[in-house]
Amino acid sequence: MSHYFINDETVKSEEQVTKAVIQGQLFTFWTDHNVFSKNGLDFGTRTLLESLDVSHLKGKILDFGCGYGPIGIFLAKQNLTVDMIDVNQRAIHLSLKNAKVNGVEVSVFESNLYEHVKDQYDYIITNPPIRVGKKILYEILMGAKDHLKADGQLIFVIHKDQGAKTVARDLSTVYEIEILEKNKGFYVFACKIR
Repeated sequence: MSHYFINDETVKSEEQVTKAVIQGQLFTFWTDHNVFSKNGLDFGTRTLLESLDVSHLKGKILDFGCGYGPIGIFLAKQNLTVDMIDVNQRAIHLSLKNAKVNGVEVSVFESNLYEHVKDQYDYIITNPPIRVGKKILYEILMGAKDHLKADGQLIFVIHKDQGAKTVARDLSTVYEIEILEKNKGFYVFACKIR
């Protein structure tokens, strides 16, 4: 079985177009096989994006594990500066294509975890790939602190059945954690470095 968080050139490409309304704005997204949520905007990402008070966001944002780009492209549409990373080359291709389709400028580049991330960010925002397993998931979430500015925040979404409460408890050793939203089992957490 192929996973969207690795490069698998053997999976046939079959791009399709989807549309999504996020906070009252219409977006068009191209998706494909071997990229997360190829049938359109998933409920977890929607919950995350709808929970954001974009009028209070400022500075530079990193969309970690961008997939086909809904998080970063939505944020760029709010006139924010956004970098987007993924390990999956197909995801990077789709994010670049979707940025053009939606009329936004973003920086998209390949990175395995934070390997090629050089900047410090005001926000790191992600719907993390849970299926990578706990070890890598924690490297993503705990590792964010090394790439956040002193007053920066990690914002992420996770379902209660994927261990939301345990993850929040474990992260509380490093971050002050606030729940931004709870919706049908999905938790959106905002984390500031202690």
